Amino acid sequence: MSFDSSSVLAVGTVAFDSIKTPFGSRERIVGGAGTYIGWSASTKGVRTGLVSIVGDDFPQEELNRMEAAGMLVEGIERKAGGKSFFWSGSYHMDMNGRDTLATELNVLADFNPVIPEAWRCAKWLMLGNIDPNLQASVLDQLDERPNLVVLDTMNFWMDIAMEPLKAVIARVDVLTINDEESRQLSGERSLIKAARCILEMGPRYLIIKKGEHGALLFHNGADGVEYFFCPALPLEEVVDPTGAGDSFAGGFISHLASVGQTDFESMKEAVVVGSALASFTCESFGTEGISTIEQAAMNARLAQFRKMTRWEEQRVEVSL
Repeated sequence: MSFDSSSVLAVGTVAFDSIKTPFGSRERIVGGAGTYIGWSASTKGVRTGLVSIVGDDFPQEELNRMEAAGMLVEGIERKAGGKSFFWSGSYHMDMNGRDTLATELNVLADFNPVIPEAWRCAKWLMLGNIDPNLQASVLDQLDERPNLVVLDTMNFWMDIAMEPLKAVIARVDVLTINDEESRQLSGERSLIKAARCILEMGPRYLIIKKGEHGALLFHNGADGVEYFFCPALPLEEVVDPTGAGDSFAGGFISHLASVGQTDFESMKEAVVVGSALASFTCESFGTEGISTIEQAAMNARLAQFRKMTRWEEQRVEVSL
């Protein structure tokens, strides 16, 4: 397998998680943003080059499993004598809130992403939620600007590194954050006003994730800010939402890489694909759901989204 023009370069954590939800718990299962992004992209048949760092404790058989699914893992540094990044959390009954019980940076504290030379021609770049200075260093290592750069971040970086974050946001095409983060970044309470403010910072597109309430895509069009809303699929049982946002991101960018387009209509499709893949992640602990999707199940889920969001226009006309 080799890295080519349709491959996605993804920089993010490969880690261990211990998770407790109202439906059970798991100890030290494989997680991390890079992991979920890679598994999500693999369902689209898109090869992902992962850049991350792990310790001696990370199982080689898991890296072999990822490689067998189409991920390129030579960009994952294994630090001798080190321990992998670890996160532990407990979810509330409604699954929207969670408490962080432990965060151990371990080898991630010294992470300095180095992009393999053969990957520096990447056309599709996914910058996972890491220090914005490291995100900028990845951009600096590339031979030329990719077709699309997607950046994920969070309120933690807004609290301690706002200026470096704004600097790297100005260099990307798509920013993905949640609704509270959009308000913190923009200083606006209205999501429309927040989107307008953030788009003026540089990105062409903004995705605001709203968890179980779906996702909003914003774009500066000819007539002002255009937007598209994709609801989240109602699930009979949400077992573990950890990694859903990263699965969304992986599905989003891999769809665009597979069609080779970055226009607004393609972005809409990508939001739906990402939302569908995120729903599989929520149904199982860890990567169990996202790593075992069959094509028939994916097609059925996309059909559910299509049915849920379409109606006969002529029957909803209103006479005044």
